[in-house]
Amino acid sequence: MTTDTTKGIKVTVDTEYQQEYSNPVQRHYVFTYQITIENLSDKTIQLLSRHWDIIDLTFPKREVEGEGVVGKQPILEPGQMHQYVSGCNLKSGFGKMYGHYTMERLVDGKRFKVNIPEFEMVVPFKLN
Repeated sequence: MTTDTTKGIKVTVDTEYQQEYSNPVQRHYVFTYQITIENLSDKTIQLLSRHWDIIDLTFPKREVEGEGVVGKQPILEPGQMHQYVSGCNLKSGFGKMYGHYTMERLVDGKRFKVNIPEFEMVVPFKLN
């Protein structure tokens, strides 16, 4: 589990290898990650968009951008949190992801970036 806090917004990531959806013979490794976003600030915020950098050990870096997270642009009042689960496919079985969210303070429309901490995705049996 990894955690980072930017401007009072805490982001925690927990990953899991999904063996039942993976096919190592075809170089298809599936990972899920659960993200918890906590508003520790004193202002109401809205998550507008996301940017991911995906590193797959022996393949070119991929970048993914889009609105919201899993189809939502959650609004978080002070003390609230939002949690979601998403996934990533790798070809090598070794990789990592990191990125940022673009948030907006609703009181004044000010936009700012919140770091998503770097996390690793490693197939357990490749560690032996």
